[in-house]
Amino acid sequence: MFYKKIILGNFDQGYCVILSLTKNIIRFIFVNMFKILIIDDEEGMLHFLKRLFEFKNYSVFTFTNGYDGLNFLENNEVDAIILDVKLPDLDGLEVLKSIKQRGLKTPVIIITAYGDIDSAVEFMKIGAYDYVTKPFPKEKILEVVKNACEKYLLEKENKSLKHIIKLNFSFQDIIYKSKIMESVINLAKNVAPSDSTVLISGESGTGKELIARLIHNFSNRKNKIFFPINCASITDTLFESQLFGYVKGSFTGAYTSNKGILKEINGGTLFLDEISEIPINMQAKFLRLIQYKEFIPIGSNKIESTDLRFIIATNKNLEEEVKKGNFREDLFYRINVITINLPPLRERKEDIEPLVEFFISKYSKKFNKKINGIDEDALKILKRYSWPGNVRELENLIERAVILAKNSIITLNELPKDLLGNSFENSDNILSLDEVVKHYIKKVYILCGKNKLKTAEILKISRKTLDRKLKDLNV
Repeated sequence: MFYKKIILGNFDQGYCVILSLTKNIIRFIFVNMFKILIIDDEEGMLHFLKRLFEFKNYSVFTFTNGYDGLNFLENNEVDAIILDVKLPDLDGLEVLKSIKQRGLKTPVIIITAYGDIDSAVEFMKIGAYDYVTKPFPKEKILEVVKNACEKYLLEKENKSLKHIIKLNFSFQDIIYKSKIMESVINLAKNVAPSDSTVLISGESGTGKELIARLIHNFSNRKNKIFFPINCASITDTLFESQLFGYVKGSFTGAYTSNKGILKEINGGTLFLDEISEIPINMQAKFLRLIQYKEFIPIGSNKIESTDLRFIIATNKNLEEEVKKGNFREDLFYRINVITINLPPLRERKEDIEPLVEFFISKYSKKFNKKINGIDEDALKILKRYSWPGNVRELENLIERAVILAKNSIITLNELPKDLLGNSFENSDNILSLDEVVKHYIKKVYILCGKNKLKTAEILKISRKTLDRKLKDLNV
């Protein structure tokens, strides 16, 4: 079967780097997610430090001797290590040497007595990040560890960013056969060279981020950063401080200045997904950012500028959101420069067969199975289904079918039972789209053991959206 595909290269490798980068940046935004290891044989000091850092929402792991601490590092990664000089088995110097010999770049903060400064200097020569002398105020150890964690994270980000640039943003093929998708792809390629803001609309699972990456990949910014942010997944205050940056002392906990994500990705593309979820009180700042490419860091009176291209995505009707008072009209007109509407899979069923073939090939390789295709009856069922979860739902279904397949061809036996029901086959008993969506959400929620976090992750929607849907379902 002939179909068209735009080759964007090695998706798995490139996507994993982006995913790692994004997760680390989010950890930086939510500073309380840093993980630290403390090695100290004084129970009182260990208890004090553990409580101090857990109160600041760090994840804390403690050991009273060097061997146990080193064994822990064999299979676990932390963002900083607090190490006492005097230990009952290995001394602190031996532990530090062992950490360095293993090639670990994790910053090590030494705790030493006031009269033992010479040994602290020796630690610094071997590669310790810093040292703190006893007795120390809690503010001192908190600031040193926080700075060490942030520095270590930024070093990892710089390494990831360089790797991403080296990969030239290579991503998965876009598979299509339908005329409607051909027009979408052509429009995306045509607008890519410009620096105009693009608004991509479409239901969840239609591939909005993939189209955004395609635009970036065909633009003059292709060798710069493509940075995706899901506006529904982060709280407004932390979002603002880490996006725009802040100056030292501007709020409690701002021990150092932070230039912010906008400066870090300057010259690249910022992809704002689920733009409708930005709180109304923050939308004015985004209007200024998108219209003038200007922003003011928290605690500063200086206007900063940034050279970014903005690509926006939404799964809601923004005009309706404007009428409801949930979205600023001026912001809507500012982002509605070039609009790309992604059709749902049910409106381009010609694409189902090539997509099925592509996903069978992909997951056959992944699971080392020889699946040559899908039989005609099973394919008919897939073409009759309304696909409320769109391409994402189709991919998940084919992954499941490949795993379950006992022969070289996927048959009806590998398809979910509810897919075979009369609801989707009998034209006299077709469910409405809303009923199908609700049915699907309820099914995923139950299969996930009613774990809301996992359900939202699989459905690729925010927790807030899931709660609203479950409320509608009376679940």
